[in-house]
Amino acid sequence: MSTILSVNLDDLLHQRSVESARVEFKASWNEQITGWQVLKTVCAFANDHQNLNGGYVVLGVAEQGGQAVLPPAGLGAEDMERAENWLRGRCKAMNPSYDPIFSPELVEDRHILVVWVPASENRPHRAPDAKGGEWKYWIRVGAATVDAEKSGQLGMLLEQTARVPWDDRLVLDAQVEDLREVKVREHLHDVGSGLISSTHPLDPLEIYRRMRVTKAVNDHEAPRNVGLLFFSEDPERWFAGAKIEVVQFAGGRAGTVQAERSFRGPLADQVRGCLSYLENFSQAHLQKERDRSQVRGWVNYPHIALREALVNAVYHRGYDRDIVEPTKVYLYPDRIEVISYPGPVSGIDEDHLVPGGSVPPVPARNRRIGEFLKELKLAEGRLTGLPQIYDAMEQNGSPTPKFDFDAGRTYFRVTLPAHPEYAAVSAIQDAAYLSTVGSAREAFNRVQGAWEANEASAILAIEMIRLYAAQGQLEEAKAVFARFREQGPRIAIANVANTLVEALLTDGREDDARRLLGSLSEVVSAQDAIDTAMLARRLRDPQAAHRYFEQAGDVVLGDSRALLEFAQTKIGLAQQVRDKRRSSWRGVNVNRRLLVEARELLARVIQMDASPARHAWAWRELARTLDWLHAPNRDVESAFQKALELLPDEPRFAEELSRFRHRRHRRTSRRSGRGSAGQSR
Repeated sequence: MSTILSVNLDDLLHQRSVESARVEFKASWNEQITGWQVLKTVCAFANDHQNLNGGYVVLGVAEQGGQAVLPPAGLGAEDMERAENWLRGRCKAMNPSYDPIFSPELVEDRHILVVWVPASENRPHRAPDAKGGEWKYWIRVGAATVDAEKSGQLGMLLEQTARVPWDDRLVLDAQVEDLREVKVREHLHDVGSGLISSTHPLDPLEIYRRMRVTKAVNDHEAPRNVGLLFFSEDPERWFAGAKIEVVQFAGGRAGTVQAERSFRGPLADQVRGCLSYLENFSQAHLQKERDRSQVRGWVNYPHIALREALVNAVYHRGYDRDIVEPTKVYLYPDRIEVISYPGPVSGIDEDHLVPGGSVPPVPARNRRIGEFLKELKLAEGRLTGLPQIYDAMEQNGSPTPKFDFDAGRTYFRVTLPAHPEYAAVSAIQDAAYLSTVGSAREAFNRVQGAWEANEASAILAIEMIRLYAAQGQLEEAKAVFARFREQGPRIAIANVANTLVEALLTDGREDDARRLLGSLSEVVSAQDAIDTAMLARRLRDPQAAHRYFEQAGDVVLGDSRALLEFAQTKIGLAQQVRDKRRSSWRGVNVNRRLLVEARELLARVIQMDASPARHAWAWRELARTLDWLHAPNRDVESAFQKALELLPDEPRFAEELSRFRHRRHRRTSRRSGRGSAGQSR
């Protein structure tokens, strides 16, 4: 674990907290080739053309496909010393001179040398391209070191480097004591830095200097802006906009604030606290796929999209003292908006932010803020946030996000539309609240408005059908189903149809309910198949009920009510077969098969965790089935007795047991009579 670098060495080698463009690996060392290559890269990192806060050169580690080859080849002791001495001397000779930070490290018992090159405060620098070669301004373009003049970027480099980036500037009216040592140590612990190693303890001021969050100015030490943002108790004391405000708006009442929350304190704590708060608005909704082990589902807002939108807002916004607006998160029933101030830096246009667009590598506004966020795994690599948001929303089945800013670039806004079904859930929750407080008409209007905005939502279609049915407006309910059938997803049609069938049955319109049920061409979901089967039983259509129960597959085996009704369906079909084909051997075989299957289902219900009433009816049906299968009398009577023990007040159980005993007695008497007659003869 490095006691010089503030980053975690393993993360650096695997490029987890530092982008690959900011790390260069060299397998070996020689002055004639490697030396001049490294010198040019050090010059480029020091010039920090893209405001990424320099980079790292790792000697003794080979590179393949942009990744470090581990375990490292390593360097010998002599090469380590020669490399450091050669580079230190050549860097001092650069124009102007520069002092990189050398960190000898031990990785898997191999020695390597990490050359840390923070962005220079004296840039731009020049260095020769070879011994006796031409002196040039070197910059990084992606993962390559190039000549700034030859690439046409020298003017931009000279203009940019005349200014010290905001987050690296000193705050002369602040004191080192304004930094909280405990927060600094928490940060170093979280990133796995060796600067807080117990074997090589450093005093706080030395740690601050190595992290480059303070700097000596004349006779005292002054904190940098980035240090106060991340490690002071109250960053707002110096930067009024350094906080996050979350506002939740109620649906159906434009502008009505339902809840407010502010996140203050060190910047990383703000981000973590706000993300934790927003997780409450990103609930998962899961649905088992039929005939598959996988689960298909969606969330209101993908966590990745929320994180990237918030972190990018905190990372790329401005914190100058004249920017007083906080980072804002607005929660609406149908969307989340994340707004930061000011807008994007010059060079980024709206066509760069559309799906498939490419954001140009313009200099970043805050190099140190981004670096700390990446070390904490809160931010990803630069320019990756927008693609991740687009991908996360698409994979979740959410509408396309939107990125916009005004002509004056005073703000930047990310809009994440809610998953269509979440907007529906939100509308129904709002309606329930309005109904509870006595605003029934407003509650209806809330659901109706949401439905008209999204007629493909099964949740809203079901709620509209229920609301119309409660008002006796079944023709309007049928019209809702007709519109949903045209626009809604195929998988949800049966679910919505079942709601309408139940409403028609409740209203006594059995013929309409039967026609609607018969019009269903397919039932995709297993649970919908179970619901449809139960409705078919209410419509006295056992063949359809049996077909849908079978379609539900293994799902029915985990539902005690469905199993009981499935068994009752088989018993009903068996009775039909017995009545129609009493003398047919084929009818006898079908009847017995159905009864045996019913017996197996009922035995399963009895073993399941269910209510006493359901167990009682299962025992009763089992008693009847055993009787028809000519099981031993004691088994039949025992099943009836179990049913009576569980539901002693159910008169049918006692009546059926009494009839069974009477039939048993008659059969016994007949057999006894035949036996006596035979003896007399």
